[in-house]
Amino acid sequence: MRGRRFDIMNITPDWTSPTTPFANTWSRMINVDQFQWMVRADMLEQLAMAREDLGCELVRGCGMFDDKNKAWTVDPRDFRIPEEERPRHLNFQVIDYVLDRLAGMGIRPLYTTTFTPSAMASGTLEIWQHSNTTQPKDLKQWSNFVRDGIQHEISHRGLEEVSSWYFECWNEANLRGCFYGGSQEEWFDLWAATYEGVKAACPDLKLGGPSTARAEWIPEFLEWSKERGCEPDYLISHFYNNDSEAEPLSPFDGPASHKVKDSPHFGTGVARGTRKFLDDLGFKGELHWNEWGRSWFPADPLKETPLEAAYIVKTMCEVSQEAEIFAFWCLSDIYDQAGYGRTEFQGNYGMLTLHGLRKPAYFAHMLLNLAAGEQVTLPNPDPEGLEGAVATRNGNTLSILAYRYPETVDQEITTKEVTLCLPPNASNIRLARIDRTHHHIRPHWEAMGSPAILRPGETAELKAVNGLSFEREGFKVEKVEDHMLVTVSLENPGVLLLQADAG
Repeated sequence: MRGRRFDIMNITPDWTSPTTPFANTWSRMINVDQFQWMVRADMLEQLAMAREDLGCELVRGCGMFDDKNKAWTVDPRDFRIPEEERPRHLNFQVIDYVLDRLAGMGIRPLYTTTFTPSAMASGTLEIWQHSNTTQPKDLKQWSNFVRDGIQHEISHRGLEEVSSWYFECWNEANLRGCFYGGSQEEWFDLWAATYEGVKAACPDLKLGGPSTARAEWIPEFLEWSKERGCEPDYLISHFYNNDSEAEPLSPFDGPASHKVKDSPHFGTGVARGTRKFLDDLGFKGELHWNEWGRSWFPADPLKETPLEAAYIVKTMCEVSQEAEIFAFWCLSDIYDQAGYGRTEFQGNYGMLTLHGLRKPAYFAHMLLNLAAGEQVTLPNPDPEGLEGAVATRNGNTLSILAYRYPETVDQEITTKEVTLCLPPNASNIRLARIDRTHHHIRPHWEAMGSPAILRPGETAELKAVNGLSFEREGFKVEKVEDHMLVTVSLENPGVLLLQADAG
């Protein structure tokens, strides 16, 4: 019955059961709003922190070919030639600066062929700040440009390194009039030209698409590319839980009640539906959700609360093993699509603030990483799917990652007891929570008076209380028959990670 809740949440893993992987697909790739931000020292510092905290191996930043990155530009030696007659040249100086810094951190790029240099563009449609999203006017020129850029990187870094990269064609071309100015048929032609350029540089490189919002276009794309002999090496798509507002044509697996506007389960249904469709089709390649989240709204204060953390953990506990990559949108509030941030907290997408303060969403990824391992059998404590957990073994470490998520985002915050069962010989029990008072930095900032621009001393003060910490008291532990029982309170929304050493 909808709305029913249990007074106590009992989590009873079968620690002796056969295991299945709980692989950290959520941490392999990180998103940056735009490629241009990676020339900034603070953005590079945040990426280095994400590499250390989250273990990210890849970074995706759209707009690599935008005019601001000078990839297709004039030569200063031609300054006497009239502007309209000056020849354009490939110039990867800015791009290489970024890629060199990433390589020094041990991070590889997702080489995203976006967007069209204005001198190649067929129109004037722009997004962000002068990112031209129209079709290249000469697809052969575009194909050669893509080929030459990759060949430059092969020459600069070696084929072995570049062959380890993933390549992506465009971003959300189905959002016509925004990220793309043409039709589906025109984008298919763009895909073919991009495919030709990538494979001309090296046939073994991995090119993916269609990178659509809401998992749209995938059936048509696979059919068309097979007919044309340019099938993707892997598939890419995106989802947001509030995509349901757009009446999408997404594949979906789940009851009708999960597909309606404001359902907390919509994103999970899209991920499962897409996986089922591909399995039925016999598709054997990788699937990357290289952009996903709870809300696509550019400003949503709930993004900076434990609700966001609970959504991340809930969704990854449900579907993280249904694809090879889930890359949350996005890493940082160093961001400018609907306006550049005027204050440290204003509901932007980032898991980190402008000054690199960790929000609950970032801690959610840290707790997920700590829980990665081999998953043991665990009955779902809540048939409605709003309370759940995953239990894992990783060497000598036992982990239980649990969450509570509300039916509606404006629901009153509640607290209930959670009981978690460990083997009788478990030791060194420790606990980390994300709720209103744990791993939630915004209230500390508000207690300062909500300064829009942080002074250096204020930044240091906030960072001093912004690390991951474990509790070793404040919860009850008792031996009951053949197991150890841990009892602790958990808010809704909220997340907890219980860890112990196996005996």
